Amino acid sequence: MNLLATVLAVTLLNPVAVDSGPIFEEQTLFKQREAGYFCFRIPAIVKAGNGDLLAFAEGRVVDCGDDGDIDLVMKRSTDGGRTWGPVQVVDPGNGSTHGNPVPIVDEASGRVVLVTTRNGPEPCPNGCDRDPWVLHSDDHGATWSAPREIAKDLSWNHWYATGPMHGIQLRNGRLVVGASHESFDGTRHVYGTHLLVSDDAGLTWRVGASAQVDDGTIIAQEVTVFERSDGAVYALARERGTDPGHRAYAVSSDGGLTFDAPFRIVRGLEMPDVQASTLKVGNRVLLSSPAHPVAREVMSVRSSWDDGRTWETWQEGKVIHWGPTAYSDLVAIGGLTGLLYEAGNASPYESIRFARFNDAYLKTPNATPPGIPAPPEPGPTTPSHSRTPAYVRGGASLVDGRFGKGMAFDRVDDRIEVPFDESIDVAGDDFTMMTWLRYSATSGSHAILWAYRVGSGTTPQIWLRAEPASNRIRALIMVDRFNVSVQSTRSYNDGQWHHVVLQRANGRFVLSVDGVEVGATSVPPGSVTAGKEFGVHGIHIGQRIDGVDRLLGALDEVRVYRRALHPTELDLIRTHNLPIGGRLGLRLPLESIA
Repeated sequence: MNLLATVLAVTLLNPVAVDSGPIFEEQTLFKQREAGYFCFRIPAIVKAGNGDLLAFAEGRVVDCGDDGDIDLVMKRSTDGGRTWGPVQVVDPGNGSTHGNPVPIVDEASGRVVLVTTRNGPEPCPNGCDRDPWVLHSDDHGATWSAPREIAKDLSWNHWYATGPMHGIQLRNGRLVVGASHESFDGTRHVYGTHLLVSDDAGLTWRVGASAQVDDGTIIAQEVTVFERSDGAVYALARERGTDPGHRAYAVSSDGGLTFDAPFRIVRGLEMPDVQASTLKVGNRVLLSSPAHPVAREVMSVRSSWDDGRTWETWQEGKVIHWGPTAYSDLVAIGGLTGLLYEAGNASPYESIRFARFNDAYLKTPNATPPGIPAPPEPGPTTPSHSRTPAYVRGGASLVDGRFGKGMAFDRVDDRIEVPFDESIDVAGDDFTMMTWLRYSATSGSHAILWAYRVGSGTTPQIWLRAEPASNRIRALIMVDRFNVSVQSTRSYNDGQWHHVVLQRANGRFVLSVDGVEVGATSVPPGSVTAGKEFGVHGIHIGQRIDGVDRLLGALDEVRVYRRALHPTELDLIRTHNLPIGGRLGLRLPLESIA
């Protein structure tokens, strides 16, 4: 091989040899409705022995749900991630679910091993019997062996999941994959986390370290592993139990055969209820995950310089994408790091993107979060008994109210915007929100009050709206990883004034109309403004925060308290409109516009 050919080969395998300045490149690798698939999810990536990058995902045929007709697919890059080939099917589901890819490369043989999970064609919304499988390629992913089932404990009958993200090879040659399982005997659930290990380049596998709980305190799933500097295996997991932590970890000092201690919470490592990935690069461990503490937003890469004992905050790390994001995986590309991650503008499942960057880019400062609302534009206001003004937008006009005047909204552009202020931040406290409502609409969704954020999934928010076509008034609260809703059995669209009250009180989420409880359910603890450092709105009245679901009707006397009012206080307000205080955050009598 001549000198030029040698330089070209080295460049392809090691795209960046000198860290001369920040480098960042990104492209969409898989996108919705590509190659006959509805969407792609669950990214995993490795570098093959010949330097090619192999990016795996689940190709979901019918919809974006977690079960059904799902193939395991792959794209290949032969130039360090600059360009990519077409979608290739590695393991077709043929109507069933083949997913949770965990690729590993055996350095000695170059074999690419792909550990996966399968379940049958029936829906699996609340648990089902799933099984681990493995296939391999001895030609860098060009062709694949027939899949083989891996034996598991037969009691693990309610759930089983490998990874999903790349597995690792220890310095002694052992391959290690993180996995989780769940058993159910009809009465009791047992949740477990384990490692799969192979000492023959992935041909055979056995269960190594294993830990489980039956009290739901720490439920460790979606396990990413790396080998510490001392040779121990560090397992970092998504924590889905009742413990308030976000991540759990365990360490195996015997090469993945046993855990030194049960899984414990990683204090201070905040992220939402989602998968994350780790990658050991020299004396540094990189961690990719959304950084918002609750919502699947803000993909970030942060570091640990002490083998996972402590981690950078998201501010100390690097934000890759400020918008919706979810699962991810990391790969080393000779001087660069590759990040394969789910991302979009409205939903994290719009695409799977591939970014490549160097260490200098990780050191560049983060921009100001773009979700922080701009200061409100000047305009008419209605008097507010609070620290923050209430801007009247559109042509909202005064009408006869329940007490004095009220305000009418035309469903076109009328609304009231109250900018965020700590005085209206109910956070994780009990609260009371109320107003008088009069409307006659028979169709559409009519937002009465919408607070803090808007979005699906785990976006922290509170809202109250009338849904006359469904014959109800409905409210929702999103806290921690749970959304809870309540609704009435009437629409109250009779053109008369009705007093509507929404409360979080002593662990209950309660909707009352005209002094009568019409819907209630239990609500877990948690802040409705968690992650406000990434941007949070105030309270919008008469519309959803993003400007839709506007109200056709009238409101009077809007109040927000940062406590649960006593029934007697509620009656006094409803019958006499008394100015009751005590942690009053907002009161809009709606008597004038100026």
